[in-house]
Amino acid sequence: MFFNFKSGVGRMAHDPSVFVVDTHATRPAVPPRLGKQKKQSGVAQTLLFVLVTLALLGVFFEAFFIYRLYQSEYVSITDSKEMVYFLYPDGRLLPSKPVAHLTDAQDAHHDPHVMAWSVIAEPLLYEMKYKDRHLIIQKEGYYYIYSKVYYSQGGAFCHSVMMRTKMYAGKGIPLLEAREYLSKKDKEDKSFSNSFLAGVFYLSQNDAIYVNVSSTKQIISHRSYENVFGAYMI
Repeated sequence: MFFNFKSGVGRMAHDPSVFVVDTHATRPAVPPRLGKQKKQSGVAQTLLFVLVTLALLGVFFEAFFIYRLYQSEYVSITDSKEMVYFLYPDGRLLPSKPVAHLTDAQDAHHDPHVMAWSVIAEPLLYEMKYKDRHLIIQKEGYYYIYSKVYYSQGGAFCHSVMMRTKMYAGKGIPLLEAREYLSKKDKEDKSFSNSFLAGVFYLSQNDAIYVNVSSTKQIISHRSYENVFGAYMI
């Protein structure tokens, strides 16, 4: 037997037939396995189902938490002479220090001289208490105190922020005060005016501060934000 590599032709010594050897031939393509394709398709469908389910669950939980956020905000109100607390909804960032902001409203029943504040107008009270027209300090420290009133002019008018403390028994101690005196001509022409007071004071635990005026009958209560009273620790 002999073989010619150049021509790729081989001959048998006793066989006159000629055959050709193709050195570049490749194996025939193997048909795809149907079972493997079905398995891959099933995995893809399962993965798609899981992703869609997770997306729907995310939407559901987001709607649920938003609902709870608005439902959890409320004001705990008892009698106006009892403690009133403003409770924040779950997840809201709380103030870092005590703070209070009170406004006027129809439910605020003033004393002849001491102003009362609304308990249904969502008062802001954090680590402070409101009782019987007084703000009661819970944490000792320096506080910025402010008060604004809107009143009708008619003679003299006095607006002040007072403090009661166990250290000094008796009447209230004035912290801030503003006075207005009108001439006879001004008394005849009745008009309206504003008075604003603010200052920084050191307050001890259980000290009580309140707003005092010469006559609460002169106070105008058209809008809640026209008469305000508050304090916050600095």
